[in-house]
Amino acid sequence: MNLYDVIHRRRDVRAEFTGAPIPDGVLDRILTAAHAAPSVGLSQPWDFVLVRDPDVRRAFHDHVRAERDAFAATLTGDAAARFARIKIDGVVESSLSIVVTYDAKRGGPAVLGRHAIADAGLYSVCLAVQNLWLAATAEGLGVGWVSFYREPHLRDLLGIPEGIRPVAWLCVGPVTHLETVPDLERHGWRHRRPLDAAVHHDRW
Repeated sequence: MNLYDVIHRRRDVRAEFTGAPIPDGVLDRILTAAHAAPSVGLSQPWDFVLVRDPDVRRAFHDHVRAERDAFAATLTGDAAARFARIKIDGVVESSLSIVVTYDAKRGGPAVLGRHAIADAGLYSVCLAVQNLWLAATAEGLGVGWVSFYREPHLRDLLGIPEGIRPVAWLCVGPVTHLETVPDLERHGWRHRRPLDAAVHHDRW
């Protein structure tokens, strides 16, 4: 696949993981791609926690389910029905999870390029996540980003030091297939905006 194929093939996977192992060489290439991301002031403020322990993943899944249920309780009617179809079981069904973190002190105290934009380091971590995701897609793997969690809970669960922020819990592994249409569109949650609605010229 060329770069554009990978970009458009990438999906947020929730229900298609097989649980098959990821070859060491493939995992190393994916992590190397993530670590090659650009970062403000070359601070490389990310770390990658590889989570294989089934007990840890089950504990996180229980927490995610509770948070998901809390959100579901705020929905009614068609929205509740649509949301009920969206799975979160990739946490336990994928081959492993990769938690990407952000260290705001990395490269400090003076981080070149972060003087006026405090969140530039956090943006850098998101670029590492995107690199990881595209590399995994190129390798034929699926990735699912789990967002139903409280940061303090995840920090405690994984022993992440105070001051280090967990940014993404990513479920990673072989999949039966990647859906042609993204899940949230397939389930009717949201529809993609056309490009021309997002492009502005010279001023908003």
